[in-house]
Amino acid sequence: MKISVQREPFDLGSEMRVFSDPRIGAVALFVGQVREVAMTLEHYPAMTEKAIRGIVEEARGRWQVMDCTVIHRFGELQPADPIVLVAVASAHRGDAFAACEFIMDYLKTQAPFWKKEAGKGWVEAKASDDAAAEKWNDLVLNKKRS
Repeated sequence: MKISVQREPFDLGSEMRVFSDPRIGAVALFVGQVREVAMTLEHYPAMTEKAIRGIVEEARGRWQVMDCTVIHRFGELQPADPIVLVAVASAHRGDAFAACEFIMDYLKTQAPFWKKEAGKGWVEAKASDDAAAEKWNDLVLNKKRS
């Protein structure tokens, strides 16, 4: 498992090479990019990495995750710059897809990053991000009721 909060860009090819275990049948990945407006991301290093590690551990408790990489950048970023990578390896695609989506949804709401868009100021949390994360809580509650 790799978790990195870093200023420098990541190389997708290099990051994918670590998933070489022959038992891995699927790697689902998400790469997020900065849209349209330059931004600055700030964070508290120890707090942010701990939060991301907790999100990944939650995913590992829900799905059969064999390995995982989460890289989130900070600092000044320009439009089209890669900002986040979530890659989840599993024996089967269903677990890989679900865990990858879960991690990304929770990163948007639970990882302590602060975003400031150039010329616009600090970005507020979006209701759509909260709703995306909440669906996973609803899924757990519905499974317990079944």
